Amino acid sequence: MSELNWKEVLDLLEKGEIRSAEKKDGKWVANVAVKEAILASFKAGTLTEFSHEHFHGFVDKHNLPPQKFTPEQGVRMVPGGTSVRRGSYIAKGVILMPPAYVNVGAYVDEGTMVDSHALVGSCAQIGKNVHLSAGVQIGGVLEPVGLAPVIIEDNAFIGAGAVIVEGIQVLKGAVIAPGVILSKGVPVYDCVNERMLEKGEPIPENAIVVPGTRPVNSKLAWAKDMGLNMNCALIVKFRDEKSDASLELEQFLR
Repeated sequence: MSELNWKEVLDLLEKGEIRSAEKKDGKWVANVAVKEAILASFKAGTLTEFSHEHFHGFVDKHNLPPQKFTPEQGVRMVPGGTSVRRGSYIAKGVILMPPAYVNVGAYVDEGTMVDSHALVGSCAQIGKNVHLSAGVQIGGVLEPVGLAPVIIEDNAFIGAGAVIVEGIQVLKGAVIAPGVILSKGVPVYDCVNERMLEKGEPIPENAIVVPGTRPVNSKLAWAKDMGLNMNCALIVKFRDEKSDASLELEQFLR
């Protein structure tokens, strides 16, 4: 990888031949050389105005323009403000609803839906048949280069307005309810197995996660006396192969 320049890396990323993160021995790790090449592309770029039939009046680095798709690629990008940046991969069968944004280094696999106002941040990895509902924010992680980005594995369902940042990983089949915030600073309580996940620990496969609250700790005595609570996330159930994600989620949110 070290012998490739940033242009070659961006080309290979768009073809899906290399990725900015990969799973090794069951653990997702950053591809440092790829992320370094992406950062090099920013340094090499100069500001320019892009203007053609689909978009105009935008100013960005000259070497990171939005991608254009053809019907032969099998990607459905509905008109209305969606943009897929250079150096990201969109697989066949992906649907992009407007307005949505996919940043450099991201990978979106087959059959995934990226709904309106959804963000797929730089280097984020989205698996097959994932549903990113309206307003979902998947954070990007370019720096530090050794930090793995946000990972959403196959068949996960991410509810409207959910925010997943700081390299959090959501494993296969998990269901994240609308409005859930997942970051390294938000504790996740597994109410099924009666444990708190370690800081940054992946959301387990097939977990159903809903928004929750927890009492403030004793260091904030006044807030504690006032009965104030802080944000957290709760795993309330684990799906089986036959369960319907949206129906089960609706049941737990009632």
